[in-house]
Amino acid sequence: MNYSTFKKAAVFSLVAVLGLTGISNAQDATSSSASSSAKVFGGRSQYRTWSLGLNAGVLTPHILTGGTNDFNKANAELGYGLSLRKQLGHAFGLQFDAMRGELSGENSTDKRGQVVVIPRGAPTAFETDLAYALSLSGVANVATVDFLKRENNLNFFVKAGYGVAGYAPRVPADWKGKSGDNRDEKYVQETFIPVGVGAKFKVSERVNFDLGYTQNFLDGDNLDGYYGRPSSQDKWSYGYAGIEFSLGSSAKPSLDWVNPLAMMYDELKDPTLRNELDALKGRVSALEAADWLKDSDGDGVADKLDKCPGTEAGIKVDGSGCPLDVDGDGIPDSKDACPTVKGTAEYNGCPGPAGNVAMGNVIQFEFDSSVLRTDAYPILDGISSDLRANSSARVHLHGHASSEGTTEYNMTLSRDRANSVKTYLVNSGVAASRITTTAYGESQPVASNATESGRIANRRVEAMMK
Repeated sequence: MNYSTFKKAAVFSLVAVLGLTGISNAQDATSSSASSSAKVFGGRSQYRTWSLGLNAGVLTPHILTGGTNDFNKANAELGYGLSLRKQLGHAFGLQFDAMRGELSGENSTDKRGQVVVIPRGAPTAFETDLAYALSLSGVANVATVDFLKRENNLNFFVKAGYGVAGYAPRVPADWKGKSGDNRDEKYVQETFIPVGVGAKFKVSERVNFDLGYTQNFLDGDNLDGYYGRPSSQDKWSYGYAGIEFSLGSSAKPSLDWVNPLAMMYDELKDPTLRNELDALKGRVSALEAADWLKDSDGDGVADKLDKCPGTEAGIKVDGSGCPLDVDGDGIPDSKDACPTVKGTAEYNGCPGPAGNVAMGNVIQFEFDSSVLRTDAYPILDGISSDLRANSSARVHLHGHASSEGTTEYNMTLSRDRANSVKTYLVNSGVAASRITTTAYGESQPVASNATESGRIANRRVEAMMK
């Protein structure tokens, strides 16, 4: 096959591509409803990911990017092969390629009208049987024409990988059956690196027409049966056209043509989703018209489900619309000064003095102070007298504080206040073993800390006789 034949083949391939593209557009126009069952890009499971390809084209011992060659004229020979690809994502896949064919070239002293000097001893021509070239490559989709449309007809790709080739030169010497280190193998086996580009034309949901060009860099200088320059390594190129078939369930689209950005754009224009949204709005409007969503007291629970209608504004409610009351004392948490401790309305939801604590046995303190006031002495003297008169009696001192300051500081302050009372009672003749102290800090107010009068009442020690 010469270059004129190659040119004719290229023209024929281009005409075929244009024709197939036109057929593809006609098919897409008449069968768009069956083109894709995927509405949202959700991973490989909803797509076909395997494809099988057959191809044929032109093999030459030169590459378009140039480089040194042992023969200055490349002949175009027939090559053919197949491919198996697994698409891992919309933009990347792994492809196995297998091909074979013939390679040939010449050393011409008259190349394009110019006299060329051929190295002494170099053969005038070579012919090589490329028995197989097996490779595994990564294939990246680099551009999809009309990427803002779900249905695309043209895509471009690049690929690169690693492979093993088996070949045997026939001219200038026959290497077949005489290859290998011991000259007893049928073919020379060497590794090579394939690097290629190409384009895919969508014919239908199952079929693509491919055009591609691959440069193959061999790790050796035996491909043409001639050892040329010491630094030269052989190479060959493969320009091809082929058909690729998408494998898998016909109910799924091919992942090779998916573009998530296009799908997102398409969703915004999807009439089905828009109709569903309009229908949902209609149902909400119908519910509002039927008073199903009416909420007269504004507590977030519709009147139809509200077990406590007319809740005062600002009060937190549970799922049934009733005020939250964690401690179950009948005072809503939003008004309860002690929401986690059961109390009484008289003390804004906080517990009042214990039943066995007389109001007279409460010792008050000044702000941020644990020093006993003089008006506490008569109360403490009475407690001391009762304890000394009843040798089996004991007293528990509970220290408290108002809410000013940090929780830790108020805990320490309430402890100091209880110890001040204990010290006074011990000095008055009561054994220390009959007195216990407990600090509560600001956790058990008897009045609201929101007012000054309430805070004054909370600065106290309660003496509980047992």
